[in-house]
Amino acid sequence: MVYFIGAGPGDPELITVKAKRMIEKADIIIYAGSLVNPQVLHGAKPQAEIHNSASMTLPQVIEVMAEGERAGKLTVRVHTGDPSLYGAIREQMAELERLGIPYEVVPGVSSFLAAAASLKREYTLPGVSQTVILTRMEGRTPVPEREQIEKLAGHGATMVIFLSAGRIHELCSRLQRGGYEPDTPAAVVYKASWKDEKIVRGTLEDLAERVRSAGIQRTALVVVGGFLGDDFCLSRLYDESFSHGYRTSGTGSDKESL
Repeated sequence: MVYFIGAGPGDPELITVKAKRMIEKADIIIYAGSLVNPQVLHGAKPQAEIHNSASMTLPQVIEVMAEGERAGKLTVRVHTGDPSLYGAIREQMAELERLGIPYEVVPGVSSFLAAAASLKREYTLPGVSQTVILTRMEGRTPVPEREQIEKLAGHGATMVIFLSAGRIHELCSRLQRGGYEPDTPAAVVYKASWKDEKIVRGTLEDLAERVRSAGIQRTALVVVGGFLGDDFCLSRLYDESFSHGYRTSGTGSDKESL
């Protein structure tokens, strides 16, 4: 059996209970060493076979899994954050299906969630934005034309941009061309939840220079939107005049959906 697990954003205590349990049971561990905090592997059996996939190709990764399956061993494939986001797991799952090797996926805490926690902000603020766009700039991996940064920026929603901090000047410029105002709040969170985490705050007008001064080029998220500011509406969820399925308002108004 092969388990794909999300190791969380970096803090070894942010791995899920199930994922931790699978690491402790694993006979073979393949982990993305360029991104995963090696501390999440603590608790692995002393005899566990551990592979760092940073220097491996897809066929090599699959061969390790196949050999483990032939030997009746439990294999755990460890990805950073949650493997469904920029984890390149679909191609691995397709190969396992082709080989008839059973697998499961254990979700993890994504770095974009850890970033919000570090920033002490809520992505979906009433009166500001109820939509979160997770995206990236094109690089070696292309981005569909309809998903170009400028087009997504036109929505004015909260944006979380992966794998793009190294081109922060270009990114901030394109976001403004897409429709965000220069004074739109923005931030970069480097290695969210790690001990050496850094946060750089600013606006689309000055963020790039601040990030350059901080020396941040990779392993960072760029977040953009009014949610970083202090102007928002109160939620109706806890409004005493608002009824819902679990509470009747003091005014006796009809129940409404949130």
